[in-house]
Amino acid sequence: MRNSSSTWKDRPWLAWLLVGLGAVLLVAPLYFTFVFASHGRSEIFNSPPPLWFGLSSLSNLELLEQRLPFWRNLGMSLYVASLTTALNLLLCSLAGYGFAVYEFRFKKTLFAIVLGSMMLPSFLNMIPSFMVMDFLGWIDTPRALYVPAAASALGIFLMRQYIGSAIPKDLLDAARMDGCGELRIFWSVVLPLLKPAMGTLGLITFIASWNNFVAPLVVMRSAENYTLPLALRSMQAPNNTEWGALMMGSAIAMLPLLIAYFFSARRLVAGLTSGAVRG
Repeated sequence: MRNSSSTWKDRPWLAWLLVGLGAVLLVAPLYFTFVFASHGRSEIFNSPPPLWFGLSSLSNLELLEQRLPFWRNLGMSLYVASLTTALNLLLCSLAGYGFAVYEFRFKKTLFAIVLGSMMLPSFLNMIPSFMVMDFLGWIDTPRALYVPAAASALGIFLMRQYIGSAIPKDLLDAARMDGCGELRIFWSVVLPLLKPAMGTLGLITFIASWNNFVAPLVVMRSAENYTLPLALRSMQAPNNTEWGALMMGSAIAMLPLLIAYFFSARRLVAGLTSGAVRG
């Protein structure tokens, strides 16, 4: 019986065909979002639908600006996602470093609690989170979005695993012998070696914060403070949705994610494959 590896080697066109079909399925929604962003509502629902770009991009953008404080919503999303990402990178790397390097009381119990929190559905903390934000007076402010998301169990776990496998303790001991304090060791020795893991965590956190819909829905009240997903959702109305303008907003909302992925793709792959065993 011929093994599967020889079959793929004998028929490379089959592998390319499967990869090509997968790429088409993944890219098609992105492509049609940009195509529909350049057409009006009546053109989008033609049969067959438009397959190429139209001439309504500017009118859709003007309509979007009339319906929403769009650029303010875009800036709010950038502000919240960027600050959430920065806080996650700092706090998760510190916590992961502590769990990976130090020995302290209840270490295993605390780490088990961190892992256990990943198993809980996110909607369980909606009401408690709202009550806390209301008590602090943070309702309808950006702090109600980035402070609760300042650290994540996934980020702590990722950093702890990466530090434990990629940073030798002999290097840390050598830094201590040279007279470095613990914070100096973290900042000058450990942090520069965490770039692959931080690239991975940064991209994951930015995308999750950028696409977050439920948290802004719970704590935001005024349209000026909406993040982009919530603002675009507010445009939908029964029998009165300007789909061309909505697609234009969705297309613009995709651009920061595409840019972030373009600059982080290599570090994402490096972070996900770190520690892999080569045969």
